[in-house]
Amino acid sequence: MLYSFTNDYSEGCHPNILQRLTETNTQQQAGYGNDAFSLESVAAIKAICAQPDLDVHLVAGGTLANLIVLSAFLKTYESVIAAETGHINNHEAGAIEATGHKIETVATPDGKLSPELIRPLLNKFPEYHTVKPRIVYISNSTEIGTIYKKQELTDLYAFCQENNLLLFMDGARLAMALSAERNDLTLADVAALTDIFYLGATKSGGLIGEAIVICNASLRKDFKYYIKQRGALLAKGRLFGIQFAELLRDNLMFHLAGHANAMAQKIARQLQELGYSFLTQSETNQIFPILPDAFIAQLSKNYGFFVWRKMPGEVSAIRLITSWATPEKQVDQFLQEVKNLSAVAKQELS
Repeated sequence: MLYSFTNDYSEGCHPNILQRLTETNTQQQAGYGNDAFSLESVAAIKAICAQPDLDVHLVAGGTLANLIVLSAFLKTYESVIAAETGHINNHEAGAIEATGHKIETVATPDGKLSPELIRPLLNKFPEYHTVKPRIVYISNSTEIGTIYKKQELTDLYAFCQENNLLLFMDGARLAMALSAERNDLTLADVAALTDIFYLGATKSGGLIGEAIVICNASLRKDFKYYIKQRGALLAKGRLFGIQFAELLRDNLMFHLAGHANAMAQKIARQLQELGYSFLTQSETNQIFPILPDAFIAQLSKNYGFFVWRKMPGEVSAIRLITSWATPEKQVDQFLQEVKNLSAVAKQELS
């Protein structure tokens, strides 16, 4: 059977969640996010963010969170700015465009946006004939594994405020970003330096769920109407509430994210020692090593992964993703297979 390095949601969820779901299964609770578990989760997120007045909403998934936020806060003539690699641009089946909103993309080598990259998109001419940028969409960690440092986010948020733009952070892998070895952001920093963000559970040890956090007070009124209208207001909101309550207890989510990062970075270090290069210098649980196509064909017999990009010559960049549950044994086996292939290749060249 193949071992999958294809994504970080192949497994179910952390055992604590299953145990709590079972223990509370027959307890009657209020619906639509008013259950005790959801209220506990919301309180925990507010406490970690050090802002008791935040607006927190639990929904099922990342694409749904992006769709709800962008459709709620964009007028019909307004656009969203994103990196070319952004999830809303590549992996959401045109969900945002289907709401009638244009995604304006920026080419960026590291998946991150900056004031310098965004500024040219603001120079619209003629006025009233082109879309008007309103939201800047970023991901942390990005779709290619990189993370925002505090100064980068501070500069970007200040630029957005100066130019009447909203800053929205896709946090599907925010736990991984905040658990990266060289990260200098906290969740409180994220809440202070964005207008809206979400914290993902789906890829961080949960079965399902993302927590949309509205930091900008002017955006909070009636947001729940948009959630209901998009079919995202779950009657059994306890399902989300229990998961976030367990994942936030004793920082479990961030410990699990740290494990995912550690497994990916172990692969990255050893591949680098073998002389292989990378498409990007990822600090999280997604890495993009460049390997010979012949090696990739052999590795794909035992492991699942994406061939991300064909490179010049007979090599390609592949995407390997580790999860909260990736056994180190599987990492070691993968590395040993690469070492064996490398040794054979060297013998053939000698």
